[in-house]
Amino acid sequence: MTSKQILLLMGLPRSGKSSIHSVVFQKMAPNETLFLESTRNTSKSIPFLDFMIMDHPGTGDLDLEIIQKCGALVFVLDAQDDYIDSLGRLLALITQINKVKPGLSIEVFIHKVDGLSDDHKIEIRREIHTRLMDEMEDAHLEHIRLSFHLTSIYDHSIFEAFSKVVQKLIAYLPTLENLLNMLCSNTGIEKVFLFETQSRIYIATDSSPVDMQSYELCSDTIDVALDISSVYQGDEQTNDARAIIGLSNGMVIYSRHVSSNLALVSMLRQESFEKQGLVEFNVGKISQAVMEVVQQTH
Repeated sequence: MTSKQILLLMGLPRSGKSSIHSVVFQKMAPNETLFLESTRNTSKSIPFLDFMIMDHPGTGDLDLEIIQKCGALVFVLDAQDDYIDSLGRLLALITQINKVKPGLSIEVFIHKVDGLSDDHKIEIRREIHTRLMDEMEDAHLEHIRLSFHLTSIYDHSIFEAFSKVVQKLIAYLPTLENLLNMLCSNTGIEKVFLFETQSRIYIATDSSPVDMQSYELCSDTIDVALDISSVYQGDEQTNDARAIIGLSNGMVIYSRHVSSNLALVSMLRQESFEKQGLVEFNVGKISQAVMEVVQQTH
């Protein structure tokens, strides 16, 4: 068994957990997940992050050692199906976890919400939350804290949800956030994300609220930067790939790789980017500081 923390992905068969694992961590196109086989207890280690993703069969029992090494449990629930059985399975898992590791972070992904209206999504989330909380109270488990996320593999919501889960496992997150806040205050950058480039999960951002549209634009920029870099450098890996994209609304997206696994992607106004040299200098200094933090904690 690995010494790394485990991010455990669970859910009943056909809930979509294997599709999530494939899209987020194996870069599979969402339409290709229709042909995936049932889960067979697979795992994947993320090069930069100190944990591994484990896709666990939905009906199997949890091993005690897995629970002990688990940093977070992600339970996937199909929003388009009858979720009574899923809630029963989740309650059984919570009961088991409470006996071994009661402080474990438990994240509920209300999945396959694509195609549902905003009102329907809110109603489903409210119903699932209320029903589960009532059952937990009856089982004297109301002290267990859960987080709920509405997700789909056909948009950025699944990456946004996993970003929030992963950040809870990063002990040095406050240091990264302070560095990104410093970058914003010194350059006029309005929003900056630190992405893990293979999964497009952002492991840190500054303290300003996350706007979903800005996040989506910054996330897509990573692939643009890699594509541009590959054109000019072939198959060689670069730790300094960059991209500058001007938007029609007067904003600029500036992307710069910190390492082969990390990239800083920021948004700022065109007038702030007129001092491009100052922006690039500060981004370079913050990139160095980010790598020092990462290397010291590994």
